[in-house]
Amino acid sequence: MPKPTTRSFRLGVAGPVGTGKSSLIAMICRELADELRLGVITNDIYTDEDARLLRSAGVLDPERIRAVETGACPHTAIRDDVTPNLIAVEDLERDFAPLDVVLVESGGDNLTATFSPALVDAQIFVLDVAGGGDVARKGGPGIARADLLVVNKTDLAPYVGVDVPQMVTDAEAARGGKPVLALSRTDLDSVAKLKEWVLAMTEVVRSGHHTPVDPGPMAPHSHVGDDGVLISHTHAH
Repeated sequence: MPKPTTRSFRLGVAGPVGTGKSSLIAMICRELADELRLGVITNDIYTDEDARLLRSAGVLDPERIRAVETGACPHTAIRDDVTPNLIAVEDLERDFAPLDVVLVESGGDNLTATFSPALVDAQIFVLDVAGGGDVARKGGPGIARADLLVVNKTDLAPYVGVDVPQMVTDAEAARGGKPVLALSRTDLDSVAKLKEWVLAMTEVVRSGHHTPVDPGPMAPHSHVGDDGVLISHTHAH
């Protein structure tokens, strides 16, 4: 693959808390570190824990894994005001040029989470079977608009009573035929498919034949504030 001179392919990874976003990024890094020059930006509200976990996993040079502490709703930093993330990506690209791919991990969010096309070129949305087999049917901007939907931790399905093929079928219906990948770190075939998707999307983005997804209007959503009170609102940006 030819190396870019400055601008990397920027790939967003979003999804609810605990679905395995950091583990998925670690998997991508392990599988592709010998083929692509990679960097990672993590997002947490008040901590750099995800970045520290990835560094400790030894999947990349620790200096290529950087953290953004958003101090606000996770979706704000990936959709509404992407400036801190954009600066972090551009700093990483400058310091380690040329990079092929920069992975941007959102803080754990709900089904409305989508990335601004000003920040990423393509995005993965992550669900997991432990969240319930019906979650894929609920749709939402994250599920509907991501370039790839991952149904993660399929090895846990027997323990949580989830029918994985049905969950994938529901997800495909909610996405109008866009790709859905059932993934488990213990299923090498699914890991290979994830690797193939990232490589293929890298080529498509480099060729200029990919248009980043417009996240559309922000749906009403809820999250728990610092005082434990449930807050429901929209962002008018």
